[in-house]
Amino acid sequence: MPTQTLSDEASSPSDPSRSAPPVEHTTAKQAAGWHPGSWADRPAGQQPDWPDRAALAASLAELRRRPPLVFAGEARRLTEHLGRVCAGKAFVLQAGDCAESFELSTADQIRDRLKVILQMAVVMQYSAGLPIVKVGRIAGQFAKPRSSATETRNGQTLPVFRGHIVNDIAFEPAARAPDPSRLLQAYGTAAATLNLLRAFTRGGYADLRQVHDWNQAFVASSPAGRRYELLAGGIDAALRFMTACGLDTDASIMRQVELYTSHEALLLGYEEALTRTDSITGDWYDCSAHMLWVGERTRELDGAHVEFLRGVHNPIGAKLGPTATAGEALALCEALNPNRVPGRLTLISRVGAGKVAECYGPILRAVTDAGHPVVWQCDPMHGNTYSTEEGLKTRHFDAILAEIREYFAAHAAAGTWPGGIHLEITGDAVTECVGGGDELAQERLSDRYETMCDPRLNARQSLDLAFLASELLASARTGSS
Repeated sequence: MPTQTLSDEASSPSDPSRSAPPVEHTTAKQAAGWHPGSWADRPAGQQPDWPDRAALAASLAELRRRPPLVFAGEARRLTEHLGRVCAGKAFVLQAGDCAESFELSTADQIRDRLKVILQMAVVMQYSAGLPIVKVGRIAGQFAKPRSSATETRNGQTLPVFRGHIVNDIAFEPAARAPDPSRLLQAYGTAAATLNLLRAFTRGGYADLRQVHDWNQAFVASSPAGRRYELLAGGIDAALRFMTACGLDTDASIMRQVELYTSHEALLLGYEEALTRTDSITGDWYDCSAHMLWVGERTRELDGAHVEFLRGVHNPIGAKLGPTATAGEALALCEALNPNRVPGRLTLISRVGAGKVAECYGPILRAVTDAGHPVVWQCDPMHGNTYSTEEGLKTRHFDAILAEIREYFAAHAAAGTWPGGIHLEITGDAVTECVGGGDELAQERLSDRYETMCDPRLNARQSLDLAFLASELLASARTGSS
């Protein structure tokens, strides 16, 4: 996590009400006609039907009074890093939980998720010789879009589970009722998670001399884990050589990492309540995370989510599924990054294996030809989800890898930079995705199927993928140099 400084601090708006206009010192860069509550005039999908509006108003008012979770200076620094990705000088690894759980946000589980991200990043950075920008789906990924507002079991219909920030997964009337107090619980859980991440990434745990310790017991016994140990040995040898040459391997850059947070900006009341003006620039920032994205179900150009995100100065992303057209992608670029700031906008393809050339290729060419400086990113998870006969959602490792291969091939053909990958992973030894180095069979999915929503790669599968992706990245770097 970036270190907090006084210059990073974001001040609260003078008037915290949703309909308040921008403060007078807002810079000329501010989106025309925008203020944090302007989204309320647009159609907003995927919002819960809160039964107690007074309780909702009270929770949002309390959120407006609470300190920001992240700081404007940190978000600007991430934009700078992503600008280097635009230039082909870095690569993004964005990874984390499908839907974070209040109950499972323990110190050990947060540490284990961080371990996997650090392992994947060091594999890719060491193999490709390229900086890896690390962005976690963490400390805020509590809400999930759903295809239906209700769920029916055995003749009983209840509100659908929308993530712990809204309701509980238990199929009971009281549990499924949207509860505004959960907004405050989400804030508290995010704050505690961020505090621990800052301690881990700045307190020595991320020291490159700890690379062996990141290899969890159940990962170390896998083929990828053993391959990782060889790589870690190579890092040890390189550090010893640097020390022998008189270079300072005790420098902070060797002992700390920058990990940024991200989540889908789904619950707009929550996001608005945590939006602040930066005390230095006067610009608005959503201080719930460093990076936000708009999803496949909420990226309507005239919708509330695009309206909200166009006015905050965080780096933002937009998911593009198989139905997205080149025209829609161009319109999103104009709406979300009209000033064409490198690093401001990430376009995230999630089309599915076998569809990249047909669905993604035209978008890649159109946006590139129009001169928009976007970060291109591949989400190989969501387009490759299917359900077993037992009703378990899963993904096959081979399909995930196939989409990544097709993504790199599309960029090689276009002469553009494949900027990153976006994954749903966990540090736990779950059995939710089929395949990988251990060839997890479909019959074993029920062994440890623990996700609250979509299936995630476990730590072994994540490391498998990192090694395979690093080969593609090294090849892409050679081809672009």
